[in-house]
Amino acid sequence: MKKGFFSVALSTFIASLFFVFGGTSSATAQTILSYSIFFPATHAQAKAGEDWAREIEKRTGGKVKINIFAGGSLTPADQCYDGVVKGITDIGMSLFAYTRGRFPLMEALDLPMGYPSGMVATRTANDFVKKMNPKELDDVKVLYLHAHGPGLLHTQKPISSMADLKGMKIRSTGLSAKIVENLGGVPVSMPQGGTYEALQKGVVQGTLAPMETLKGWKQAQVVKHTTDCSNIGYTTAMFVVMNKRKWNALPEDVKKVFDDVSREWIAVAGKAWDDADVEGHEYAKELGNTTIKLSAKEAALWEQAVRPVVDGYIKDMDSKGLPGKQAVREVESLIHKYSEAKK
Repeated sequence: MKKGFFSVALSTFIASLFFVFGGTSSATAQTILSYSIFFPATHAQAKAGEDWAREIEKRTGGKVKINIFAGGSLTPADQCYDGVVKGITDIGMSLFAYTRGRFPLMEALDLPMGYPSGMVATRTANDFVKKMNPKELDDVKVLYLHAHGPGLLHTQKPISSMADLKGMKIRSTGLSAKIVENLGGVPVSMPQGGTYEALQKGVVQGTLAPMETLKGWKQAQVVKHTTDCSNIGYTTAMFVVMNKRKWNALPEDVKKVFDDVSREWIAVAGKAWDDADVEGHEYAKELGNTTIKLSAKEAALWEQAVRPVVDGYIKDMDSKGLPGKQAVREVESLIHKYSEAKK
């Protein structure tokens, strides 16, 4: 307990130094920024985030220096967004779903819409924000978003039907918890960081997640089977955002670099997700794990079972005076657009 408290205290102290001294130095004319990434440093998206930072440093000719804190070492995954808003960290990457209810319109992206790939999901997420302009993101500067490939079911026993899944404890997060519930499982909410141990100790018997987690988070070591339910594949939208005060203080030429690089990194992040899915599949195969394809009849049953998740979202948004139906239609349209472009 003391060690954990010391680590948090140290991280907070370091963050405060960046907050105090992170502006433009009159001696060096260099803006120093802190960047909190919840992924471990070895993860594909942590590497993509670091490459993004280095590209900005390069194109600004050293006017900007970005110090990266991976693995949630500066702010935990569920506190990353607030950390950016409050200036604890200047830039942050994490999941909207870790603070469920705070980003109601953004939740439309996480519905079980049958995303075919990370690239489609990532492009859909970025276009969705441009189109819908959610007020819930007004307290930060959105740099870019990204989203993983289809979320699938990974379990310790083979699952080929909803009957097999009934009563099983399945790790999930955000709206994916409702997917598990509607399929007959018991959702257990937790971030990816705690999933390996939960599977290892039997706290949960499976997880709803993209293929990349099998290697990126080593979860293929603690599950044996993947059920390919990509027909209801959901995604989890993730943000890369910046503290608004720090953004407003940047010179216009530096802002342009941030915007230009961020626009380019939409495709970089999408490709990284797709490559990571392939690597996750290959890693699981090396360990002897199996992939189970749902029958056409069973796939249709799964689609029917999760449809109330979408309908419930629309109803919930209507009760809040938000355009839920428009949001769902926009997501469906964008998935179709980018799926066709991929063909």
